[in-house]
Amino acid sequence: MRRIALAIGLVLTLTSAPTAASAAAASAPPSPAGAVAVPADLTGREVSFSGGGRLTLHGTVLSPVKAAPGRPGMVLVHGAGTGTPRAKLMGEAVEFAREGMSVLVYDKRSEGYSTFHRSYSTLADDALGAVAALRSQPGVDPAKVGVWGLSEGGWVAPLAASRSRDVAFVVVVGANALTPLRQQTWAVAAGLRKAGVAGSLVDRAEPALYRTIADGGMFPEPWYDPEPTLAAVRQPVLAVWGVHDLLTPPEETPPIFARALEKGGNRHYTFRFFPGADHAAHLTPDGGVTRLPALAPGYADLVGSWVREVVSGRPPLASISGPAPEQATPTVPVDRPAPWESAPVQLAVMLLLIAAFAAYPVTALARRLRGRAPTALPAAPRVLAAAGTAAVLGGFAYLFYLLMTGGKLAAPGPVLLGRPVVWLALQALALTAVAASVRTVWAWRRAGTRGERVRLGLLLAGGALFLPWSLYWGLLLV
Repeated sequence: MRRIALAIGLVLTLTSAPTAASAAAASAPPSPAGAVAVPADLTGREVSFSGGGRLTLHGTVLSPVKAAPGRPGMVLVHGAGTGTPRAKLMGEAVEFAREGMSVLVYDKRSEGYSTFHRSYSTLADDALGAVAALRSQPGVDPAKVGVWGLSEGGWVAPLAASRSRDVAFVVVVGANALTPLRQQTWAVAAGLRKAGVAGSLVDRAEPALYRTIADGGMFPEPWYDPEPTLAAVRQPVLAVWGVHDLLTPPEETPPIFARALEKGGNRHYTFRFFPGADHAAHLTPDGGVTRLPALAPGYADLVGSWVREVVSGRPPLASISGPAPEQATPTVPVDRPAPWESAPVQLAVMLLLIAAFAAYPVTALARRLRGRAPTALPAAPRVLAAAGTAAVLGGFAYLFYLLMTGGKLAAPGPVLLGRPVVWLALQALALTAVAASVRTVWAWRRAGTRGERVRLGLLLAGGALFLPWSLYWGLLLV
């Protein structure tokens, strides 16, 4: 099924830990992504290490020029993205290193990771390989090395910590305690609403789209449940959220995080919300849509002071502080589809609709090429064939576009009356196709030949199937 879905572009995101010996850091030439520029008050050391599946990964260890011996260390784990270069997190790495830590930031893997496939287990092995590399660095106390994870890294970092006591602490930013499919569905809907979109595109088409692609194997780790992993984390946890997070539901996630940690008996957690900050705890001037380079004031200081308390043997007890986060709408469950909603059925229906609508003009063209005189018929069948084909293919293309541009924030295009102009046009085509189906019944009854009745009958079958299909996808709903 996965190959079939890939072929047609169906509408559209425990192994053992590596040993210290296999993951030991070594001096290495710059990776293909290139070494990063290091400020004058810091030193940079290029390292390589073995991640999951013995894949060699490359990174940079940043340390203060006058670094104290026995200092703590922290590994930075990227958010979603294939082959994300270490430079993407250099702002955080520099600020954390200035807090007195050695910070390892590495280029994310591209092998075994893509839009449609990834393994949090493998990514956790990558993080543990980086932990082993950082623990072996001169001046770093191996008992004081922790992990920091952003966004997707908020699933990966706790998983790594739950597997190894070599991880001394966990810091997560923009982390999510819901399943990835539920989080992504909410995030794209939040982005659409932020762009002024309402109605069936958000309420019906978007969740249906994600159920379908998950069922078709096109969404990685869709029903991964992070709660059991969080309950297995025994290390102190610092969790940070920006109040304007549009990618992780910032109101719903923290209580689930706390519940899971306390279920495992871990009360050494600190939750902090930062005003004026987005998903990555960067400043945002427009409620989370635009990310500025600057970190939220006090964020790096908090990480530094919290890590110092933890590694000195004084991990803070449960506390939550900061302004209340802003979450305009709640998440909704995204259940596995019923058999009739499944990806194979959706694929089959789409192909049947295209065949039924396209057959009418194709057979008319064939008759002309054979020199047969065209039959005089009302315009309704031609309108049905054209509008139905355009609505099916156009709907597929637009939803695919939203999927591919919705990984960060949705970009629906111009919006009119709470609906994207493209979606309004598709709805108009759907209504036209339904109206033309009714008129085509009259043409079928008046058809003069058996062949013409067959052609129109096939077209009407497509029209009959189009009605429930367009209702399901919200094209005929407000």
